[in-house]
Amino acid sequence: MNRRNALISTGLFPLSMSIWRQAEEMAINIPEGLKILFQGDSITDAGRNRGSYYANDGWGMGNGYVSFAVKQLLGTMPEKGLKCYNRGISGHKVHQLANRWEDDCLNLRPDVMSILIGVNDYWHTLTHGYTGDLKTYRTDLDALLKRTKDELPDMKLIILEPFVLKKGTAIKESDWLPMFDEFRMASKDLAQNFGAEFVPYQSMFDAALSKADTAYWCPDGVHPSMAGAHLMAQGWLEAFSRLNF
Repeated sequence: MNRRNALISTGLFPLSMSIWRQAEEMAINIPEGLKILFQGDSITDAGRNRGSYYANDGWGMGNGYVSFAVKQLLGTMPEKGLKCYNRGISGHKVHQLANRWEDDCLNLRPDVMSILIGVNDYWHTLTHGYTGDLKTYRTDLDALLKRTKDELPDMKLIILEPFVLKKGTAIKESDWLPMFDEFRMASKDLAQNFGAEFVPYQSMFDAALSKADTAYWCPDGVHPSMAGAHLMAQGWLEAFSRLNF
């Protein structure tokens, strides 16, 4: 088997026709003009230009998983007229999302909302004097999701699991684990409670560590590299493909 075929067989280098075929299958049930909103903290923000806030603006997508996912959607389903927005803001916790929710979610009236939040709700208790705890995180996120579904009952929801790679340069394992695992479990529980698709990023990264180390995927343990962002986008796209419209 030559190198190209080896990459294809491992799924690391899919054939272009396979990509189009997968996109065609995914697009069957996707309505035209679908609005997709990405929400979260710095992992979602990923250095986006916040002045570039219109749908599908490349500068406004940042350079993380959102950009990877949106490029795949727009490039393979041009006939659908999808409208994608990134409203992640670096450093935010759930209560800060709630403070800007009217403008950055409800007024956009998304058909699909993707949310990745939680790492700062724990991290900032270690570094920023934040006094919230697991109960705060769970209660705040539950209230935010309920508020959203009450206003937009037909909206589809994707909840992304907050994650940490314990050998990251910004992580002291004894400070994070096993405490942060409870935040991850809370996000999964809420996904089940709200009938959301759930993306298990922790297990995805843990599996990826068999191929390359933390420095390759997520150097500081929290913010993914380009490779990590690509991995995240693939997990997001799989969850998106499972939505029923």
